[in-house]
Amino acid sequence: AKRGKAVQQSCCLCVSGMNAAVRATVRVGLYTGAKVYFVHEGYQGLVDGGENIRPATWESVSMMLQLGGTVIGSARCKDFRTREGRMKAAQNLVKLGITNLCVIGGDGSLTGANQFRTEWSGLLVDLVRAGKITEEEAKKSSHLNIVGMVGSIDNDFCGTDMTIGTDSALHRIIEVVDAITTTAQSHQRTFILEVMGRHCGYLALVTALACGADWVFIPEMPPDDGWEDHLCRRLTNQRARGSRLNVIIVAEGAMSREGKPITSDQIKKLVTDRLGFDTRTTVLGHVQRGGTPSAFDRILGSRMGVEAVMALMEATPDTPACVVSLSGNQAVRLPLMECVQVTKDVTAAMAEGRFEDAIKLRGKSFENNWNTYKLLAHINPPDVKSNINVAIMNIGAPCAGMNAAVRAAVRMGIIQGHTMLAVHDGFDGLAQGQIEPITWTTVSGWTGKGGSVLGTKRTLPAKMLEEISQNIAKFNIHALVIIGGFEAYVGGLELVQAREKYEEMCIPMVVIPATVSNNVPGSDFSIGADTALNTITSTCDRIKQSAAGTKRRVFIVETMGGYCGYLATMAGLAAGADAAYIFEEKFNIKDLEVNVGHLLEKMKTTVKRGLILRNENSNANYTTDFIFNLYSEEGKGIFDCRKNVLGHMQQGGTPTPFDRNFGTKMGAKSVLWLTEKLKECYRHGRIFANTPDSACVLGMRKRALTFQPLAELKEDTDFEHRIPKTQWWLKIRPIMKILAKYNIKLDTSEHADMEHVIKKRSPLGK
Repeated sequence: AKRGKAVQQSCCLCVSGMNAAVRATVRVGLYTGAKVYFVHEGYQGLVDGGENIRPATWESVSMMLQLGGTVIGSARCKDFRTREGRMKAAQNLVKLGITNLCVIGGDGSLTGANQFRTEWSGLLVDLVRAGKITEEEAKKSSHLNIVGMVGSIDNDFCGTDMTIGTDSALHRIIEVVDAITTTAQSHQRTFILEVMGRHCGYLALVTALACGADWVFIPEMPPDDGWEDHLCRRLTNQRARGSRLNVIIVAEGAMSREGKPITSDQIKKLVTDRLGFDTRTTVLGHVQRGGTPSAFDRILGSRMGVEAVMALMEATPDTPACVVSLSGNQAVRLPLMECVQVTKDVTAAMAEGRFEDAIKLRGKSFENNWNTYKLLAHINPPDVKSNINVAIMNIGAPCAGMNAAVRAAVRMGIIQGHTMLAVHDGFDGLAQGQIEPITWTTVSGWTGKGGSVLGTKRTLPAKMLEEISQNIAKFNIHALVIIGGFEAYVGGLELVQAREKYEEMCIPMVVIPATVSNNVPGSDFSIGADTALNTITSTCDRIKQSAAGTKRRVFIVETMGGYCGYLATMAGLAAGADAAYIFEEKFNIKDLEVNVGHLLEKMKTTVKRGLILRNENSNANYTTDFIFNLYSEEGKGIFDCRKNVLGHMQQGGTPTPFDRNFGTKMGAKSVLWLTEKLKECYRHGRIFANTPDSACVLGMRKRALTFQPLAELKEDTDFEHRIPKTQWWLKIRPIMKILAKYNIKLDTSEHADMEHVIKKRSPLGK
C-alpha cells in the first residue's frame, strides 16, 4: 500500500455513527502503515492547527462505537471560507507532512474540501513565496488527496442510499411515534409529527412508511392544490373505517406548490377547525441527532471508513476527489463534485416546480419509497373487484417486520381489487382450513408490531399436500404469499414439486424472506435480521459497560442464527468484537489459541476488555461452554471471563425502521408481481401456473429487489445446514479482524471502482 499520511476530519453538525467511521479510518490507516492524525473541531481545527491536529493511536479510538456524535468535535468555520484561512490550513498540513484528507460531513463540508484540493498547488506557491514553507516541503506535499464520507441525518446527499446518521435518526423518530401512538389510540387523537429535513424529505417519507401514516408532507413533492380538502376527507374516511388514530408526518421544509411553507401549526389549525378532531403537535428537533448509533450506522460507518482509506491509498494526482457511498449492500466510490452537482440539481428542480425530476434525482431508493407510499396511502380501493383471491401466510419462527409485510401485501391486494385471505398458523392452518378474509382495517397499526399476528409454525407441507390442495380449491385461492425463513423457502419448493400431482398447486407463489438468521437463498437481507442485530449490539454495549469499572474482563456471547454466521459477524463489527466464531469459517484449536494470545496482549494496553461472539451452531465440539472454559483457564491471572447466551430475546421486540420499511416494500412489491403473473397465467377462464418463474423468492440482490425462481435457487442451497452456499457478508469479515488488530491480509480484489452518478431528467427538464 502507498504509505500516505491520513488525516481524520469532521466538519458538519455531528450525527450518530460518525465515531464508527473515525475508528475504522484510524485503525485501517494504521494497518496500512500510514501515520494518522485527528483534526479536532472540524475545519476550524485545520485552520488553527497546534493541539487541534494530533496523532491518533489504536487505543485512542477504543470504546467509541456506542457513542453518539463525534469524539473529535465538529464546528462551523468562517475562516476556512476565506483563502487566507485555507492558506493557514495548508501550512499546518504541510508542516506535518499530511497529504491525504478524509472528510466526514454534508455537501457544504465536502464542497469546501474539494475547493481546498483544487487550490492546493496555488496555496503552496503562495506559502513558499511568503516564506511560510520551504521549496523542499512544498515538493514533498505537492498533491493533496481527498475522500469524503457523508454524515447527515437528512440523507440529503445524492449518490448514496444512506448517509451516516440517518438510520439512527429514524430509530429516535420511531421510538417517539410508537410512544405517541399508544396514548393517541386511547384518546382518539390526530397526531402531527414534525421531523427534520429542511431540503430533503427522506426522514419524513420513511417514517410515514414505517408507521403507516395517513399523510406525509415532503419538500420534494408538495401536495396538489386543494390538498386541505383531500387531507380532511382522508382523515374522516379513516375514522369511519374504525381507526382511532390519525398520524400526519411533516418535514420541516414542507411547502406548497407556490413555495410557501406548510407548518405543523397550520395543519393542526386546519384539522381542528374543519373536523373538530382532538389534534396534538410534536416537533422532534435535535432529539433526532442524538443517542446511541444503530447497528446499521456502525456497520455503514465502519465499511465506509475502510473504503475511504483504500481510496486514499490508491489515489493518484489524476484521481478526482471521491465520496464513498452505499448502493444496496455495496460500497461504491463516486466523484465528489458529481454528487454535489446532482444534490444542487434537486434544489433547482424543486425551485422550478419540476417535482417529479426532484424525486428521480434523489435516487432509486428515494423514488421507490415515494412510489410505495403513494400506492399504500393515496389510492382508494377500486369499485370493480378482480375476482382474485390471494392468501397470505407466515412460516417458521416469528420475527420483527413480518406484520409490516403482511399489512403492505393486504392493502396492496385490496388496492388491486383482490380479496385477501389470511392463513393462520402456517402450512398447518392451510391444511386445516384456518383461512379467513382479511380487510384494510384489520391490518391497521401492524407495522410497529413485533412477532407474527397471523401465527406461524415450522411445519413443512410435504405430509399435508392432499389437505392443502383441497383447501386451495375450497377457498378458491389463486395466488400465495409465503412470508418466513428457511422453512418458507423449503415449503415453497415442496409446493412447486407437488404441482406434478396436484393441479391446485399450479398457482403463482412468492416467498418473502423473513428471519433473524438471514439464511434464505436468493436474498442478501431478510426481514427481521436488522432488529435482531440491534438487539445483540445494544446488549453487547451493556455487557461491555458492565465491566467499565472492572479491570481485564473478557465476555463470551452466544448469538442465534442456526448455522448462518450473519448475526455473529455483523454484531461483531457493530459492537467491536475481538473475534466472532461462525460455521462458515472453520476454526480449530490453533485459531482459538491465537485468539487467546491476542487478548493476553490486548490486556497489556489501556484497553482491558474483550468481546468474543459465537454463532450457536458454529462448531459441534467447540461449544460456548468449551470456549468459556478455555479462555477462563488460559486467562488465569491476566483476565477473567463471563458468559452470556442471548437466546430468544433476539427474535422479539418492536421492529426497527429498516425492517418496517423493508417489510412494507417487500409486501407491496410481491402482490404487484403476483397480479402481473396472474394475468400471464390466465387461460380459458382459469389460473394455471406451472413454469419455474411462477414461483419465486423476492430478495434484495446487491442493488435491487429481484424475483428468482425457487427451483433455480436449489443449486445455491446447502439444505443440510439451511444456508445459501454463497453469502456476500463473508467478504466483510476481514474488516472486523483488522479493526480488532489482527495481522491479516485485507483482500482488496473486491474494492469499489469509481462510478458515476446517473442523472435522470425528464425531457421537459432544463
